[in-house]
Amino acid sequence: MKAVVWQGKRDVRVEDVPDPAIQEPTDAVVRITSTGLCGSDLHLYEVLTPFMTPGDILGHEPMGIVEEVGPEVTNLRPGDRVVVPFQIACGHCHMCGSGLPTQCETTQVTGEGMGAQLFGYTRLYGAVPGGQAEYLRVPQAQFGPIKVPEGPSDDRFVYLSDVLPTAWQAVAYADVPRGGTVAVLGLGPIGDMACRIALAQGAGRVFGVDLVPERLARAGARGVETFDLTSFDSEKELIEAIRDRTDGGRGPDAVIDAVGTEAHGGAAAKLAQTAAGALPRALGGKLAERFSVDRLTALYTAIDLVRRGGTVSLSGVYGGQADPMPLLTMFDKQLQLRMGQANVRRWSDDILPYLTDEDPLGVDDFATHRVPLAEAPHAYEMFQKKQDGAVKVLMRP
Repeated sequence: MKAVVWQGKRDVRVEDVPDPAIQEPTDAVVRITSTGLCGSDLHLYEVLTPFMTPGDILGHEPMGIVEEVGPEVTNLRPGDRVVVPFQIACGHCHMCGSGLPTQCETTQVTGEGMGAQLFGYTRLYGAVPGGQAEYLRVPQAQFGPIKVPEGPSDDRFVYLSDVLPTAWQAVAYADVPRGGTVAVLGLGPIGDMACRIALAQGAGRVFGVDLVPERLARAGARGVETFDLTSFDSEKELIEAIRDRTDGGRGPDAVIDAVGTEAHGGAAAKLAQTAAGALPRALGGKLAERFSVDRLTALYTAIDLVRRGGTVSLSGVYGGQADPMPLLTMFDKQLQLRMGQANVRRWSDDILPYLTDEDPLGVDDFATHRVPLAEAPHAYEMFQKKQDGAVKVLMRP
């Protein structure tokens, strides 16, 4: 089959690889009909290269048709249309029962000290072959795949794999009071969708921050009050401008950081990331594991911007081990901080009612680009460089 494989920093290729097969009684094999390109994939493309191995199959946002199931998968049958969550979880351990499938005790990558396995996402999360391919082996298929109805296009449901539950959890963790205010830093796919969900759930005002004109325009068209980062001379000016639109100038009730480690700024952290990526993988991995730091501009902005007693919700991915945190400010402002990979199956039943013909979240036209899988190398470059208005890219095998 054809699959998108990682071969080095900024080097992804579409190559022939062996077809997947049933290996365990809880496996399924899915023929992929649509698969997304995620901002987290860009971390593998650019930042987390020390944890990658040439030939790794990328991708964690797939949906398709069940081709084959193992003998212990009784909830699926060939021909079923399914969305595959990005994490691999059993559904019956203590953590899964607590609504935390990202911490699944059956698939935890204990050798790396990490949580549940993820599709297509480095040795830290099990190096499981990903979904940017023609076919995908799905472990723990008795729990993970979400059956969806025939008829509507893939665009209606594919975002259940990651974008929708990640944005949903970001808003849930932000705990925005009805009629309250929330600022969303970063208007890529997750930030954009988080704005839509917050408004749909009754937020009074949503402020969106980005520096890409197309992303600002998309969010503004759906009722978000947007702020172009490039129009301010400093982060302080931006913070003051947003505070001026809140009651008493105290700041928003919550801030969602949907940027993560690739935030602009942080030259020293960028240098450390580049150095780790330039070393041989064995050395670069050790450096990244022990001394890695993130570019924390967005997180610092969120902490400064949120009102006292407010909540900061992190959905942007951070990976540093030696990040300096402004704990004095966080403690003094009495902030709540919530974060983590999205627990897809915890939220999927809540999200499905929004995927109706009325399409209140605008999923049908959420993708800006739809390309064949063969064009994946160009899609990665375009998305990484934010060219041609790329916000969300779907690939079809």
